[in-house]
Amino acid sequence: MLRLTLTAALLAATALAAQAQTVPDRIKSAGKLVIATQPNYPPIASKDPATNQLTGFDIELGEAIAKELGLKAEWQETAFAQMLPSIQTGRVDMAMAGMSDLPARREQVDFVDYMESGAQFYTVTAFKDSIKTPEDLCGKSVGASRSTNWPKQIGEWSEANCVAKGKPAITAVGTEGSVDARTQLKTQRLQGGVQGSETMSYFQKLEPNTYIPLGKPFTTTLVGIPFAKTAEGTQLRDAVKAALDKLQANGSYDALIKKYGLNDNPLKPISVNQGK
Repeated sequence: MLRLTLTAALLAATALAAQAQTVPDRIKSAGKLVIATQPNYPPIASKDPATNQLTGFDIELGEAIAKELGLKAEWQETAFAQMLPSIQTGRVDMAMAGMSDLPARREQVDFVDYMESGAQFYTVTAFKDSIKTPEDLCGKSVGASRSTNWPKQIGEWSEANCVAKGKPAITAVGTEGSVDARTQLKTQRLQGGVQGSETMSYFQKLEPNTYIPLGKPFTTTLVGIPFAKTAEGTQLRDAVKAALDKLQANGSYDALIKKYGLNDNPLKPISVNQGK
C-alpha cells in the first residue's frame, strides 16, 4: 500500500510539473518565444563587436529557457522604456534586459525573479586620491541611467549619509544610460557613477585601471523577467519559472553564472514578484 501511495504521489508530482511548464496555445502554435532585449548592458545583454550577434547572460539564459519549453527564442531589440508597453500590447511575450523587479512596475506586469543585483558606487582612477569611499562623493556629481531607479536611490543614500551628517548633498545626474554615465565620468564631468553590481567586474576587465568600485552595493534588487497580467501571461510566467527551476537543478544556470563572472549575483530559489 505504501509503495502504491508513493508511486501515485510521484505520478501526481510529475503531472503537476508538466502542467506547470505548459505554454499558452498561441505561443506553442507559433513555436517561438518572442523576447525583448536591449543589447547595451554587458555582460547581461550586448552585441559581439566581431560578429554583431547578441551575447550575454540574459541571451544565453533566454535561449535555454526557450529550449526547455520546446520553443525557439526570437529576440526583438526594444528601447528599455518600451519593453513593458510591448508586453502589455502583445508585441513581445516577455523581456530579458536586466530589469529590476520593482513594486511600481508590478502594477503593470508580473515578474519571475532570477538574479540579485545592487546599486554600486564607483569612480575612475583620475579621482583615486580624493575619492576612496562612498562618503567622499558627498558634494559631488554622481551619474546613473535615468531609465532606472538609481538616481532616486542616490538621492536617498545622500540624504541618509551626507545631509543627515552635515555634509553637502550628492548631485544625482540622470544620464542617457550607463554608457553615458561612464563617458561623463571619464571626461570628469561627473565624479562618480552608479550601475548594477553585476556589471562592475566586466568593465574592470574591459578597461583595466579605469574604474574603482566604492564600498559594497548600497541596495539589494531582484532582477526579473516581466510578463503581462493576463491569463496567458500568467500561464507563460509559470512555465518560464518551471523551466528556470529545472535549469538550476541540472546545473545549466550555475554554468552561465560562472561563464559571465556573476558569482555574487545568483538567486536561489527562483521567485515570483518578490522585488522590493
